[in-house]
Amino acid sequence: MLFDGHYIWVANSGTNAVTKLADDGTVVGAYKVGDNPAELAFDGQNIWVTNYGSHSVSKLRASDGSVIGTYPVGKFPRGIVFDKTNIWVTAYGDNKVTKLRASDGSVVGTYNVGRDPAEITFDGTNIWVTNYGGENVTKLRASDGAAVGTFSVDNTPLTTP
Repeated sequence: MLFDGHYIWVANSGTNAVTKLADDGTVVGAYKVGDNPAELAFDGQNIWVTNYGSHSVSKLRASDGSVIGTYPVGKFPRGIVFDKTNIWVTAYGDNKVTKLRASDGSVVGTYNVGRDPAEITFDGTNIWVTNYGGENVTKLRASDGAAVGTFSVDNTPLTTP
């Protein structure tokens, strides 16, 4: 689920759609995306959604829900985050993170992380990735994707997708 400043957006895995809700819960629209949408990110103008079952992300115009593009990002994309320039997506099945240019969806880079990357966040400088199967977290420098470190955590970070 995501708030874009005006509307709530919900990924509906069972219907392969994203729903846009007004603040009173009224459905504004439902928009078809790829198979099994999972996570959402907002880049200031567009909604990005990971399509877990079709190994892609979809970019929707926030104003009207039109699909602007769909981009391949590796097996079982799960987590997604916007770093103020690029979209970062975890590929759970490939142990990688893909960095896409938000303006046009082109691949900027693909970076190895730990086993079964799932969730992802941006701290203003770095990208942090939970590695479910590795019981650790990887820190990547957002500017170039270089691995800054891998840090153990108590147990399996996040639940399985």
